[in-house]
Amino acid sequence: MSVKDRITAKLTEALAPKHLEVIDDSHRHAGHLGHPGSGHPGTMSASETHFTVKVVSDAFSGKARLARHRLVNDLLSAELKAGVHALAIEARAPGE
Repeated sequence: MSVKDRITAKLTEALAPKHLEVIDDSHRHAGHLGHPGSGHPGTMSASETHFTVKVVSDAFSGKARLARHRLVNDLLSAELKAGVHALAIEARAPGE
């Protein structure tokens, strides 16, 4: 299963989103430190390293932006430890 698919599955299961987009932005970071093919020490072997997540869920109602981001980061902690280098998060409650 791809990293994108794991992210999608975890967020779907935990947040029951009204809307979810998981965008693999890795190709936009070719040559950056840590990206495959960059030639830098510590380069990750996986090609899925940078993502944007856009999610709308009732789970975010009444939560501040920081709490929403922490929730998503906690849900995806295994992926972040395993090589996801960057995660841009847009987390909204319905109606926002």
